[in-house]
Amino acid sequence: MSTKSNYKASESSSNALLLLITRLHFYIGLFIGPFIFVAALTGTLYVITPQIENTIYKDVLTTQSMGENQPLSQQIAAAKSQLTSDLTLFAVRPAPEQGDTTRVMFLDSSAGHSGARAIFVDPVTLEVKGNLPVYGTSGVLPLRTTIDFMHRQLLLGEFGRYYSELAASWLWIAALGGLFLWYKGGKKNKAEFASRTDHLRKRRRHYQVGLCLFVGLVFVSITGLTWSKWAGNNISTVRNGIGWVTPSVNQDLNPSSHDAMMSDEHADHLNHSSHHNMAAKKPPAEKFENIDLLFDGVLKVARDAGIDANKLEIRPSRTTNKAWRVSEIDRSWPTQVDSVAVDASTMTVTSRADFATFPIVAKLIRWGIDAHMGVLFGVVNQIILTAFGLSLCFMIIWGYRMWWIRRPQAGSTSKPLLQAWTKLSTLQKIITTLITIALAFSLPVMGVSLFVFLLIDIYRWKRQ
Repeated sequence: MSTKSNYKASESSSNALLLLITRLHFYIGLFIGPFIFVAALTGTLYVITPQIENTIYKDVLTTQSMGENQPLSQQIAAAKSQLTSDLTLFAVRPAPEQGDTTRVMFLDSSAGHSGARAIFVDPVTLEVKGNLPVYGTSGVLPLRTTIDFMHRQLLLGEFGRYYSELAASWLWIAALGGLFLWYKGGKKNKAEFASRTDHLRKRRRHYQVGLCLFVGLVFVSITGLTWSKWAGNNISTVRNGIGWVTPSVNQDLNPSSHDAMMSDEHADHLNHSSHHNMAAKKPPAEKFENIDLLFDGVLKVARDAGIDANKLEIRPSRTTNKAWRVSEIDRSWPTQVDSVAVDASTMTVTSRADFATFPIVAKLIRWGIDAHMGVLFGVVNQIILTAFGLSLCFMIIWGYRMWWIRRPQAGSTSKPLLQAWTKLSTLQKIITTLITIALAFSLPVMGVSLFVFLLIDIYRWKRQ
């Protein structure tokens, strides 16, 4: 008798858990689905536009000139001659290939989201080909910058970042919940489905698409969270605490400084506010004179030290107590992101960070972020992410259609989320509560939205 009672209790708690996850999955789809849809659509637009942007700005990015490149100092002088105001030079990207232009970049508060402006110079003839705002390590131009900020914040400023964090916080939970529901109710043989209703066939296809996208859903959710405001800060704190930091060169020429530094893998999606802050501070009295003349020497030292990627960036120091930084910026495969610090007063390398020596976790983070942005494997990466993004949008629309067809009619009742939770076993209640509290503190935006879910759920329960 006790065995039968235990079996019934176990079955009841199992059904309660199934109902709990079903209702949570429904709430995520109903309330968070639109945010996930917008994030997926704008992310897909970002991924498919590199070639479009290169076509739109072809006259700025390329040149027909053939011959030997002029010294960087002369290219910088040509760029400065086109400025209408006194702007701070913060980086130079030499032309990577024959037929490409050199980017001479300046801090400019009038440049919109990026806060940086590039003068594009023909390295052979010194002709200025264009003047455009640029953004991030990828150096995206106005078209993709706008799409990028739509994806991150809906062009609403810092407040808009809550939308993308909300989507990323719930996406992996929705994926795990969907996997559980498929496991409990979706693994049926074809004969059973053949006799079922059209709605259940649609649900089965919903499961199948979700299963195909499962790994991608978890991947983009986790990598997306690292860019977020609240959860991203928590992730950074944990990474620093356990030593999962990405090495970077030390630009401090003080011998007592530690050589190990931490770099930011999210430079592609971060603005240049740090450069604004740096420019606003009053520099020490001792500064480089004729700083433009040092670029060629620093570049040669970096090349001799093994910085051999075609795509690189030179960031000067305005003072003699800081080293210059020369960084490879090719994020495709194989990844070339080595960097060196160069003392411009002695033309010697003082620090270096080679990707080959990075810890495996730092490499995985680098590759994960680049894959999320669609740059790691070039066109193949773009195709995969485009198919993924459109499939996710389709699955969300499909889910709404399923709900609309079977939406509750007036006067009908449905089992609320909390009611299902009350039917869990004591152990299940403790576990789910602890997990919920841990996630709410780790992912604050998710925690606040879950609180809203519960308020809605309590309201529905009391009405019924």
